[in-house]
Amino acid sequence: MSADQSQPTRPDAREFLDIFLNDIPMIDTRAPVEFEKGAFPTSVSLPLMTNSEREQVGTCYKQQGQEEAIRLGHQLVQGEIKQQRVQAWVNFAQQHPQGYLYCWRGGLRSQICQQWMHEDGTDYPRITGGYKAMRSWILAEFERQCAELPMIILAGTTGCNKTGLLNQLPNSVDLEGLANHLGSSFGRRPSGQPSQLNFENALAVAMLKAEHSNSVQSGQHLVLEDESMLIGRCALPHLFRNAMERSPVVVLDTSLEERVEHTFHNYILTKLAEWQQQMTDEDEEPAFDAFANDLTESLKRVKKRLGGVRYAEVANEMENALSAHRHGNPDGHRGWITVLLRDYYDPMYEYQLSKKMERVIFQGNRTEVKEFLSRTEHGAQPSPADISPSQPG
Repeated sequence: MSADQSQPTRPDAREFLDIFLNDIPMIDTRAPVEFEKGAFPTSVSLPLMTNSEREQVGTCYKQQGQEEAIRLGHQLVQGEIKQQRVQAWVNFAQQHPQGYLYCWRGGLRSQICQQWMHEDGTDYPRITGGYKAMRSWILAEFERQCAELPMIILAGTTGCNKTGLLNQLPNSVDLEGLANHLGSSFGRRPSGQPSQLNFENALAVAMLKAEHSNSVQSGQHLVLEDESMLIGRCALPHLFRNAMERSPVVVLDTSLEERVEHTFHNYILTKLAEWQQQMTDEDEEPAFDAFANDLTESLKRVKKRLGGVRYAEVANEMENALSAHRHGNPDGHRGWITVLLRDYYDPMYEYQLSKKMERVIFQGNRTEVKEFLSRTEHGAQPSPADISPSQPG
């Protein structure tokens, strides 16, 4: 595979800030296995070689050297196969004229794709340094942000809909949304979670966008939801978690009744609808079975902390609620939800909050907290008028 190429109309990209801030589409020419392990949110997998082809060429390279590996690559990707792949790249370029293509290090694979596209009549720039250079750059930015960017952590009892409040603020990053998880033992979503690298990449891009937003640029803190180290199976990077643990905390107060209703709609009605969308079978039974299994398995994950007697009571109430729900009445779920929130999640939350009390700068209802977070600037401390009557300390 020759890498003799002509200069594209637009130059190859060496600066990455605009690419990430403006969601520039990109062709990832690496093999699918590389793409699945980690890519960027606006990347599309249109590989030069399949996993099998890449493996064959890699083995040849190790055993016989680069020249023979290139020759084998030409043999594997030629004729109709080559034309199909070139056409896919050209179609993408026509749909996204502002985009780029990349491989692992901006080397032979992206050069070949660029050359073949040029020979087909389409000039398209590539990322200098490839995926590796982009990830190194954005991780360096992420590390700087963890050290420098002022943050506020939004805390509150389980079910108080902190995510909903966050999404109303332009100066926020939704960690649970990036992890595609609802954040508790019951938070798994039918569509699954991203790989760890994809989560880290999406988080780094979201942080970059937040830092350059008008609200943060004008002096407001970045607002993040209080999370543990793991959101489902996605782990928060240690530097990021450390930054969160030294940031001031704002506490959202919500009644138990409101939290039960939010949990009921979010974890029962919405979750079942997601399972129904995920299942292709027109019969609704498989989707409900998957939904019911999801709930029962989630409850098993907290069995040890609940204790045997309490677990048996909640499991029985959940089973009865699922049986009624299967026949059209979901209301019974509110019973076991109330027990779990009051007797399991609330004591755990109170314990965690007790370790952060010295960092709490404000506490109030949804309206008060939203107003406070919308106007808090870098380095600002609450005045006496800011502090809710329920403010601790």
